[in-house]
Amino acid sequence: MTVASPLDLRIGDRLRLRKQHPCGSRDWQVVRLGADIGLVCDGCGHRILMDRLTVERRFTSFLERSPDEGAVE
Repeated sequence: MTVASPLDLRIGDRLRLRKQHPCGSRDWQVVRLGADIGLVCDGCGHRILMDRLTVERRFTSFLERSPDEGAVE
């Protein structure tokens, strides 16, 4: 049995989820990391907390990645 590695999320990432927000947008920005992920809707600015497992299940793609804090330039 193989276990998928956790999704590499960073604060500032913009992602697209499967389910639409009532405003019609499917695009969200990550503003908080931990057991719960804080997201802000790109359409209306509504803030939500969603558990990490649900975010990983609903995730479809990254729209924009924030720079990695540990990367050396």
